[in-house]
Formats: sequence, structure tokens, C-alpha cells
Amino acid sequence: METVLWSKPAAERRGTPLLLMLHGYGSNEEKMAECFGALPSGLTCAALRASNEMSGDYGWFLLDYFLANDFAEVVGAAGAVLAWLDAAQAAHGFSSVSLLGYSQGMAMATTLERLRPGLATAVVGLSGFVLKNPLLAAMEPLASRVPFYWARDTVDLVINPAATAFTAGWLAANTELTEATYEGMGHNIRADELVDVASFLTVNVPGAFRPSIS
Repeated sequence: METVLWSKPAAERRGTPLLLMLHGYGSNEEKMAECFGALPSGLTCAALRASNEMSGDYGWFLLDYFLANDFAEVVGAAGAVLAWLDAAQAAHGFSSVSLLGYSQGMAMATTLERLRPGLATAVVGLSGFVLKNPLLAAMEPLASRVPFYWARDTVDLVINPAATAFTAGWLAANTELTEATYEGMGHNIRADELVDVASFLTVNVPGAFRPSIS
């Protein structure tokens, strides 16, 4: 995983809170980087590109409509992200790590927290889902409940109803959940949604908010 877009130059990252941003299936890091300007200025945002190429764009692991997946592929992708994260932490000394995932990126973000409980200070999931997997569930519910902001449109035709129902149950059992719905948004990211995400991160991530100097 060599391709990443940063919100701050290397010289300004040390000691800041990191927000790792994970794009959706058949997308890329540029979609997440478009959100940088709407997020709290104290954060260092890193939009990471998934390693699986899919018709010119990228995904974390293969999916079908029912969101079925190969667990070995999921764990391999998550392991690669964690290795990247460890190297980034060693290089920049971030004060904390938070996660933001859109669509399949939400599945990846929650998988990272399940594989390494306590990894994140806060997690944001946008129009996404949580993987239903008995191996991941074996050690759940998680001992530590991370603050989690789940934002979606109730009429999202991309995430099937069974996946949405499982996600709702899992988040209620394993996180400190804040749930918000945005009518008419569809399977997208919207400006008013990002305003609420920024407020959530400001409250839950120390150092996320940096006052402007007049």
C-alpha cells in the first residue's frame, strides 16, 4: 500500500491525531481526499488506496451484492492496512488513531478494530456495513466500546437490508453508537453529513480541533 494522500505535509504531522480514511469498493483515495477540507483542522488525514485493482479503481476485497466475502482475503487486506499504520505511526508519532470508512471502507474500519481492539479513538462509518463472520465474532462483544458515528440514508439501495440489520445489531452491541440518517442522500457522502462528522470528531478526538490564529 504505497499510494496515500495526506492533508498535511510530513513536517506538520508529528504529534497530531491521525484520521485514516478508507474508500469504498470500486473507488480510490481521491474520493476520500475530497473530504479533507470539511474535517477538523487539527487532524492529519490520510486517504489510503486499497491494493486490489478493479476496472481502473480499487477495493479492499471482492464482494457480491449480498456482501459475501473471502475471509482470508479480508484478513490479508486488514493485515496490510495495520502494517502500513504501524509504519506511519513509527514515522510520525501520531497522538492517536481514528478511522473513517465509506461503504466497503466501513467494513474495513470495523474489521481493523475487531482484529486490534482499542486501536481507534473514534470511528466513523458512512453508508457502509459490518462484516458478518463467525471467526471475528468469536471474541465479541468487544471489551472496549469505541465512540462510533454511523451515517446513512435509510433508502440506500447498495447496502442490502440483511447487511444493514446485522450492522445495526453489531454496532449497538460493540460500540458507543451515535446513529444519524440523511434522507435523499443515497449511497453518497454529503456536505451536511460531513458537518456532523466533524462535530463528532471534535468532541471525541483530543486535538482534532485547532483554533485559527487571527
